[in-house]
Amino acid sequence: MDIANATSVNLASRYAQGDTADAVNLLVLRKAIDIQADGALALLGALPQQPALATEGSVGRHVNAYA
Repeated sequence: MDIANATSVNLASRYAQGDTADAVNLLVLRKAIDIQADGALALLGALPQQPALATEGSVGRHVNAYA
């Protein structure tokens, strides 16, 4: 019986499982990033609009001092 052959088969099996696990982990990471991006867009969409610059008077015509 050739023990070296069994060892190489075991190593190949471990590497294949590792590649599968890496692919699954990457897929989960991508989905988590997509969910976070959707949440961030929803928060940005919920922000109130900034008021427009003043059209008359001497205050607020050139610098938007909205805080």
